[in-house]
Amino acid sequence: MPIYEFKCKKCGLEFEKIFFSSDKKEAVPCPECKSKKTRKLISAFAGGKSGSGCGSCAATSCPPS
Repeated sequence: MPIYEFKCKKCGLEFEKIFFSSDKKEAVPCPECKSKKTRKLISAFAGGKSGSGCGSCAATSCPPS
């Protein structure tokens, strides 16, 4: 189940929505103002490189804790 990020064109709220295969053709209403004028945002993959860094940020090396 992928999670998509959306932004409401009416109130500007950014929110996430978990999608099931049956949901993909339906409009995604804003949870704040209920407007169906929302757009899907392009998200960056949030994962660390294997074997480098701490995995919680984009740094290639982390200072000792």
